[in-house]
Parts: sequence; C-alpha cells; structure tokens
Amino acid sequence: MSNTLAFLPTDNIQFIVSVVVIIIFIAISVVFGTFFRTWIQAKTAGAPVSFPNLVAMWIRTVPPKLIVEARITALKAGLDCSTNKLEGHYLAGGNVGDVVLSLVAADKAGITLDFERACAIDLAVKGTGKTVLEAVRTSINPKVIDCPNPESGKDKIEAVARDGISLRVRARVTVRTNLDRFVGGATEETVVARVGEGIVTSIGSAASHKDVLENPDNISKLVLGKGVDASTAFEILSIDIADVDVGDNIGAKLQTEQAEADKEVAQAKAEVRRAAAVANEQEMQAKTQEMRAKVVEAEADIPMAIADSFRSGNIGIMDYTKYKNIIADTKMRDSIAGEGGENAGEDPRV
Repeated sequence: MSNTLAFLPTDNIQFIVSVVVIIIFIAISVVFGTFFRTWIQAKTAGAPVSFPNLVAMWIRTVPPKLIVEARITALKAGLDCSTNKLEGHYLAGGNVGDVVLSLVAADKAGITLDFERACAIDLAVKGTGKTVLEAVRTSINPKVIDCPNPESGKDKIEAVARDGISLRVRARVTVRTNLDRFVGGATEETVVARVGEGIVTSIGSAASHKDVLENPDNISKLVLGKGVDASTAFEILSIDIADVDVGDNIGAKLQTEQAEADKEVAQAKAEVRRAAAVANEQEMQAKTQEMRAKVVEAEADIPMAIADSFRSGNIGIMDYTKYKNIIADTKMRDSIAGEGGENAGEDPRV
C-alpha cells in the first residue's frame, strides 16, 4: 500500500486520507448518536454501561435500550442484575422486563426468588398466556378459582350420599402460587379436578344428605386433609362451599330401574317356560297320534290273523261265530251305556 501511495501525487494522498478520516468520523458520530442517549441514561441512573458493551449488544441483535432499562429498574430496587445475565435470558427467548419486575415485586413482598428461578418460570410459562409477573402477583395476592370451572359448561358438581339423595355443590378455592413448585407443577385444571374428586368422595361417604347440609364445612376439611395441592404449582389456602342444592333421589330411581329390569327378566323366563310347555304339549300330541296309528295298524292285522288261523285249523267256524257275537254284544252294551257312535265297539283304551 505504501509503495502504491508513493507513486500517487501528494494532493491525491491527502484526498484519500481526508475521505478515510471523514468516514471514520461519520461512523463514530453514528455510533455515538445511536447509543449516547442510552449510555447517558445508564450513567445518570447509576448503572453505567460502556460504549463497547452497547455496541456488542447491538451486534448480538440484543436491544441495548431494553437491557439498560431493565438493569436500571433492578438497581433502583436494590437488586443487582448484570447485563450479561439479562442478555442471556433475552437470547433464550425470555421476557427480560417481566423477570425484573417479578424480582422487584417478590423482594418488596419478602418472597425469596432468585434470578435463575425467575428466568426458569418465565420460560416455563412462555406460550401459555401467563407471565412470571402474574405468578409472583398471585403468590402475593391469592386468587379464587371456581370449582367446577364455568368454562367446562357445568355450574355445579353432583354427588350422591349413601341414602341415595344427590347434592349439587359449587365451591370456591382460594390459592396462591407456590414459586418453588411452579416449574413442573400441575396447573389450575389439576387443582379443580382434585377438589371436585374430593367433594364427590366427601358427599359419597356421608350417611345422609342431611349431614352434608347441616355441616358443609366437613367437605372443606376432608378435601384439605387429602392434600390435593401436592405436586401442583399452587398452595390451597381455603375451600369454601358457595352453594349446595338437593337434587334427585337417585337411590329410588336406581331401585325402580332395577325392579323394572327384574320384572323383564322374570317375564322373559316365564315366556321361556311357556314356550317349553307348549312345545312339550305338541310333542305329547304327536306321540298320542303315533300311538293311535300303531293301534290302528295292529287292529288291521286281526282279520289277517283270523284268516291265517282258519287256514291253519287253530279256530273253527263256531269260534269265529262266538267272536262276532261278542263284538255285537259289546256294541249293544256301549250303545245302552250312552257311548255309542261312530267309535262304538272300539277299544275304550284307545
């Protein structure tokens, strides 16, 4: 470069140097103008940040103004948050402003919350519509959760006491955030589900629905005693029974339905027995007709047997005559006895 400049005229060298100086001056002026306000803001607030550090933030696509303002807020509240920590949380996708405000709120309320845990909570609730600041505020000022959740389409939880009477209950659960279990802890939906289960269990174990109506606070005691807030992000402070209504007599309905079912079963069994009896009657009639056919078939063999006896000489004409007289005498007696008719003379056993 020096050899190249040696062959240039002096005026050209001075022009090039002037251009370079102007460019450097403009660059410094732009940088100074861009970060001067942020730098002076940090300086006057007692949270100084060097120009190189501001430029480095800009190069790392971190908004210097956001980091500086967050650090000023923390220092003014008596907390020390370095720019490196704030930058790291921003680059991780966290909300730096909410983290700092949550730390300030927790410190003023006497709640132990360090920077790392606040960042973890902030990243955990990202995309859920909640913030770490809201979690800290709920820890300071408890919130009330309706059980069941109105958004589920149900306004009350229904359970049946041991006497068969159903009760419809609506409860209000007062909770506050447990910051130690917030990361990885169960959400409000789990708390509502567990409280609802406890209410059903409490009513179901009561001997009478009147006992529940007389002492509704027994439900709260039983549910709280089950530790339904274990492994959740909340600590239950109280469970208040807001409303109790008497529902239907479920036990009577079940007994009625059972009796109706038993009646239908008995009718079905009776129908089976009737069908079996009819089938048996038909079978006996068929057997009777079969026996009559056998008798007729046997009687048809008699003339043939008589003729065969005549041929073999076992009976004579006088024997046959006596046989015919006996038959005639039998028909006459049947006629006198009132049993005449087309079947007179037949064997009465048929």
